[in-house]
Amino acid sequence: MLKSIFNFYINSSLHVAIAVVCLSAVSFLNFGYNLSGSILLFIFWGTVTGYNFVKYAGIAKFHHSNLPPNLKLLQLFSLIIFMGMIVSAFNQPPAILFIAAISGGFTLLYALPVFSKNRNLRALPGLKIYVIGLVVSIVTVLMPLVLYEELLERDILIEFLQRFLMVIALVIPFEIRDLKFDLIQLNTIPQKIGVARSKILGYILVSLVVSAEFLKQEILPENLVSLIGVGIITLLFLKGSQIKQGEYYASFWVEAIPVMWLFLQIGFTGVM
Repeated sequence: MLKSIFNFYINSSLHVAIAVVCLSAVSFLNFGYNLSGSILLFIFWGTVTGYNFVKYAGIAKFHHSNLPPNLKLLQLFSLIIFMGMIVSAFNQPPAILFIAAISGGFTLLYALPVFSKNRNLRALPGLKIYVIGLVVSIVTVLMPLVLYEELLERDILIEFLQRFLMVIALVIPFEIRDLKFDLIQLNTIPQKIGVARSKILGYILVSLVVSAEFLKQEILPENLVSLIGVGIITLLFLKGSQIKQGEYYASFWVEAIPVMWLFLQIGFTGVM
């Protein structure tokens, strides 16, 4: 019973939505702003809707796993979440809706076969991980800060680049796990360079993320320490990634790293 509930929590995209909300909250805190419950809730609704649309709409033909047996329940759940997103959208200012439209557009292109040979962004060789990184960065950096900051300011652009690189590093364990399922034409990073070199690439990306913090005009100790902490955690999970990994290694533990990041950020903000 408990495992069924836990599997529903994972399969319904609740876990990944919480992770995305936590990344968004980190952006608020990194720039010294109070958390906006309205924006974070809108991000939560939108993330569940977007992920479930890609996974369960019957159009992501390159998704390797079978649909879960409780698909009807997931569809009903997704409909309720979608309605929540629509209601929440009425409470958002135009700038937030504009950012949401951009991320939503990429989500549609990721799922719908709109390109040649009936392909979507996900099916285009080598693009999947970068599209995920771009969309998550748009949602978790630009959407939280668009009402407070000029998005072309140096520190915002650095934060966006850091988030993009970190998300790519976090997706690598998933691509390693899926190596035995993914079609060869997807041309994922492990397919191109192998598992060992994919891990090394992940280590390099995390190092670049931490190093980029020193390029910001304002370097806050709590941000730097929490970033180093989450960087170490990410390195450990990258090191432990393998093709045959535990059932929840990537889908729960790796996706929980943003939650750990938020707790680190809150903790260090309180003591520094």
